[in-house]
Amino acid sequence: MTVCGASSNYTAQLLTSGPHTPTHTYTKKEPSVDQEDKKTLLSLGVTQQDCRRSGIRVEMDFLSAWIVLSSAALLFSRLWGVEAQQAFRTEPRNLTLRMGATAVLRCEVLRASGAVQWVKDGLLLGPQRSLPGFPRYSMIGSPKRGQYHLQIERAELEDDAPYECQVGQSESSRAIISNIAWINVQIPPSKPYFVVDMAAPWVAGKTYTVTCIAPDAKPTAEVTLYKDGVELTGAESFTMSGSKDKLLNTHAEVTVTTLSSDNGRQLACHARSPALAQPLETTMTMSVYFPPQPPVIEGLEREEVKAGRMLKLVCVSQGGNPLATLHWTKNGEVLSTSWEEDIEARRSSSVLYLQVAPEDNQAVLRCESVNLVSLKPLALSRKITVLFEPEEVMVSGSFGAIEGKELTLCCYTTSSNPPVQIRWWLGFRELNTTVVTMEEGDNGGMTTMSNMTHRVSREENGLPLTCEAFNKGTRFSKTQTTNLNVYYPPLKVWLDVPPQELPLRSGTTVRLLCFSSGGNPTGTLTWLKDGKTVPGALRQMSFDKGVSRELILVLSPSDNMATYRCDAKNEAKKVISAQTKLMVQFPAVSVKIIAKQKELRRGQIISLECLSGSSNPKANISWSLGSLRLKGVDQPPRRAEFGGVSVRSTISLNLASQHHNQRVVCQAYSPLLAEGANTFYTLNVLYPPEFSPDQPKQVQVVEDDMATVPLLVSANPEEVSCIWLHRREKLVKERNPRYYWSEDSSLEIKNVTRKDAGVYNVQCTNDEGVNHTSITLDVQYAPSVKAEKDRVHVNLGETADLICVADANPITSGMFSWKWLGEGKMEMGEETQEEESGLLTIHDATRAHAGRYQCTASNGIAPPASADVQLVVHFKPELQKGAQWRKVASRGDGTSTAEVVCQAEGVPRVDFSWAKNGMPMDFANPRYEERTVREGSFHTSTVLVVNVSAALDYAVFTCTARNSLGEDTLDIQLVSTNRPDPPSSFRQVSVTHDSVTLEWIPGFDGGLEQRFRIRYRWPESDSFLYVDVFPSRATTFTVTGLSPVTTYNLSVNALNAMGESGYADNNAVLTITTEEMPEPEEVPTDDDSGSQSVTGLPTYLTITFTVVFGVLLALNSLGCFLGLRWKKRRGQTGGGEGSVLDGKKGEEEGSSQSTVSNSNRYESREKINAAAQRTLLIDSGSETDSNVYESYAGQSSHYYYPTSDYWPPLYPHPEETHRPDVTRYPVESQGHVYEDVRDCGLYQAVLGSSLPSPPALFDHRLPHKRSDWIPPAYPQASDRAGETRAYRQWPFPPLANTKRFRPPS
Repeated sequence: MTVCGASSNYTAQLLTSGPHTPTHTYTKKEPSVDQEDKKTLLSLGVTQQDCRRSGIRVEMDFLSAWIVLSSAALLFSRLWGVEAQQAFRTEPRNLTLRMGATAVLRCEVLRASGAVQWVKDGLLLGPQRSLPGFPRYSMIGSPKRGQYHLQIERAELEDDAPYECQVGQSESSRAIISNIAWINVQIPPSKPYFVVDMAAPWVAGKTYTVTCIAPDAKPTAEVTLYKDGVELTGAESFTMSGSKDKLLNTHAEVTVTTLSSDNGRQLACHARSPALAQPLETTMTMSVYFPPQPPVIEGLEREEVKAGRMLKLVCVSQGGNPLATLHWTKNGEVLSTSWEEDIEARRSSSVLYLQVAPEDNQAVLRCESVNLVSLKPLALSRKITVLFEPEEVMVSGSFGAIEGKELTLCCYTTSSNPPVQIRWWLGFRELNTTVVTMEEGDNGGMTTMSNMTHRVSREENGLPLTCEAFNKGTRFSKTQTTNLNVYYPPLKVWLDVPPQELPLRSGTTVRLLCFSSGGNPTGTLTWLKDGKTVPGALRQMSFDKGVSRELILVLSPSDNMATYRCDAKNEAKKVISAQTKLMVQFPAVSVKIIAKQKELRRGQIISLECLSGSSNPKANISWSLGSLRLKGVDQPPRRAEFGGVSVRSTISLNLASQHHNQRVVCQAYSPLLAEGANTFYTLNVLYPPEFSPDQPKQVQVVEDDMATVPLLVSANPEEVSCIWLHRREKLVKERNPRYYWSEDSSLEIKNVTRKDAGVYNVQCTNDEGVNHTSITLDVQYAPSVKAEKDRVHVNLGETADLICVADANPITSGMFSWKWLGEGKMEMGEETQEEESGLLTIHDATRAHAGRYQCTASNGIAPPASADVQLVVHFKPELQKGAQWRKVASRGDGTSTAEVVCQAEGVPRVDFSWAKNGMPMDFANPRYEERTVREGSFHTSTVLVVNVSAALDYAVFTCTARNSLGEDTLDIQLVSTNRPDPPSSFRQVSVTHDSVTLEWIPGFDGGLEQRFRIRYRWPESDSFLYVDVFPSRATTFTVTGLSPVTTYNLSVNALNAMGESGYADNNAVLTITTEEMPEPEEVPTDDDSGSQSVTGLPTYLTITFTVVFGVLLALNSLGCFLGLRWKKRRGQTGGGEGSVLDGKKGEEEGSSQSTVSNSNRYESREKINAAAQRTLLIDSGSETDSNVYESYAGQSSHYYYPTSDYWPPLYPHPEETHRPDVTRYPVESQGHVYEDVRDCGLYQAVLGSSLPSPPALFDHRLPHKRSDWIPPAYPQASDRAGETRAYRQWPFPPLANTKRFRPPS
């Protein structure tokens, strides 16, 4: 059974056990307790509820066993005797303390023999004094004295429970249990808080409920409410459960009726508790709204105010929460709604600035104050009286009068307050003949009007006449003054004009001058013609005693015998005049043509009458039509206006369409005046549509452009309707939006296509008839071209015809051109043209003619078109038969593989057959496999021989290539690897004064990689010079550093790992003489530059370099001499380190050894092949030295060999020697192959020597006529069967222990 303890894993000592009874621990299980078990637990003071609370489960079977053992133990103790019974000396008592204090429950036991432990609310805490699981609990006191006090530190609410001190039974005593002691933990309340309805502000005079809550207290807290330190009576309190068990909330409610004085006061809530030393307090400031006091207006001491004054009025409202809002009104209209608040003084104020105007007279100014709780606005009103002057003083009536007449004037003033007094003055004399009236005016004022009457005399002319208005209230006086004007007439008028009997010509300018003197005002002069005022007279001019006015006339027919009069008049209304007449000669004043017919049509006869207006003297009439003069019939003259005569004339005209819009001109001419007048009559001839002779019959346009087909048609009436027909179909814009007709009926076609070409018929109609015409549209377009045959096949030597056909408009001569699309230049055949076809004829077709040709057609309209034609030339197979194709080398040890390659060129397809030693090969044999590859006209057949055997496979393989035109045969010999064959066709490519470019054809490489070496000498040399060709497999090389006009003997041979070949062309020698040194170009010198050497260096630098160069040359020569002697001494002693070939070479050289020692007689500055400096990798076999004398100076390098043939040592046969230190690198992604160059290989590194890095003197290019020719690849190889080697030139030589580049196969 698991005894109830601190936790489910707690190990408890059974109450019935003694001090040595073992402790049992049990695993949690679901509780299963029957009635007997419950009784047993109850006898021990443990309830089932206690077990559930501690999470301990009881196992029934074990419980039964425990009961039996316990009973047996009791019986045993009684049989063997009982010791003294254990008892309590001090039992725990109830204890009350505040939260956080330390509680001590006392428990002292006399004669304690059982285990002592505390029980909290039925939960055993354990016998240990530290009480595991309860860090704040511990048992204190001396166990020897039986003290088992329970100490609880920092008491909390969970410690508020009943406690018992239990002593378990022992062998000598039964178990005892103390009385129950309660610990009462006092919990102070949390900070109290108010619960108030503050959704709306409090308003003075209303009642509100205030609740204060003191939460989570034990025991309940006492809550008291205060207002400004005075306790509020009538509060009701009640409690409610708190946030935890045993905690209570205290609620205190009180009803408060707010006053305006409560605003800003504090409500306080005090919570008292035994757990508190001082009460807790919470405060709240009350915000109570109340209305403000009535407003007061400051700044208006009296009601009468002068207009124009600026009033500053201040409206003040005291109190109120919130403070009052203020606004001003004038006669009910709002003037201002802005105000200021003084929070400290608790008042609101609003300042009104009012510019007083007459309109403000009797205005009511009102200030209103209001806030959120005002029942109605509080207001104060003031009425003001405005004193103002009249805005205007006006005098009406005329200030001028004829002498002896009465003058009546009226003086009027606008509204004023108070009304004004009006007085009249003439000069300094007051006029009293007045009548004054007053009426109500604007803004509450009065208007005043005074009428004055006075008879004037000439003496009063010019005196000032004044109206004065005076306002008594404002002490203001305003006047209106005007001078009096008295009128009297002028005294005399006279003229200055031409004589009346003088004839004047129309168009002549004549001046008429009028004078007048005296009068007030001076007279106004007016010119009249036949009693009517003449406009355009010049402005009147004044002089000392009068005025004058000039009339300038440009004489017209109407001036003939007309009366011109000048009138002088002023305000005195009396007129004085003077007059004259003029005699004027003039041509016809008008010409008019009258037609008898209203409508004119083509083919009719029209009669026209010309009427000439009045002229003086008589005029003559003439007719014209364009440049054509017409004869008319004249009528007798008649008298006419302006004192002249008029004449008439008539003509008849037969109308045609060409007369439409032409003018018939009638002219009336006066011979005396040499002047006439004319008019014209425009002929409006009605006729059906007619097409212009300039109407184009054909229109050309480029495809995709806009075609404009002009229509030059004329008709009268001009409203012409035209119908366009194309291929008998009427053109309608709705059917094809590309069609557009302009205002002149011309046709525009957008994005014209070749389908739009053809004849367009046009039919035009108006009210007079119908007409039609035809126009051809020629659509031109860029060519499109196609080949008549994409591939043209022809046999070798026959004629090939390549044809391309173009679709274009126009088809022009020479529009076809042909181009060779292959590489290089090709002599084209004969180019001809047959209409839309272009023909290229190639006679005697060769294999070089095979390829793609491009036919281009261009007719001047972009873009030109092209088509490709493939010419296929059939020829019988031709096999590659060079030296490298006739042999294949491979080891015959049965482990290597060889590829026998046969390549043929031929068209059509080439088939291969193979024979071995004359017998057809059986490719069913797994050791032989054939592969055929085709690339264009090239066909390659490769026979793969696996596990090459010298006895079985060293044979002649015969390759036969055949097609429908013939066949070709090649014998290929499979042999063992060996030294290379000599090159052939060794020749000169070019030569200069210091270099020569050579070319050769390589021989069979012996199955191994081969390189080439050039040997040369000149007559004065003691030995040959050897130059290694770089790149090693190049077949073209330039030897530089030669002397001008010198004869050289040159040879070339090949080398591979097995040895070297003989020299090319059966050891033939190529003799070449260099050219002369070209004359150096003159370089202008600068006299101020100082002393310079030829190379441009200063003299002192040239001397320094010369000395250093000489010292180095001497040291180098000494070293070579000592080395040669050591070598010679070593050879005489028969050094065993040399190869067999070295010994043989020494015997052949004989006495030539002595000549080598003299090789240093050559000057070190002599230019030799710069390539030798870069490729100075001397093959000396296994020897550490060789018979080579080297000299380096400046930018040149020399090495000399003995005059006898130099033979490098032979290396072990590749079939016998396998180098484990040679690394074969895999082929890279680009197909390049790199392989190690062995230390004992063909070259010896000289990087460790003092050889300086030369400038780029090595030139492997041809100096002239250079092409990018690449020697043919020879695919035959030894143990690298199937590799196709491409030769590529590299700028630097390969060095020992470096990777040598091998082009991809």
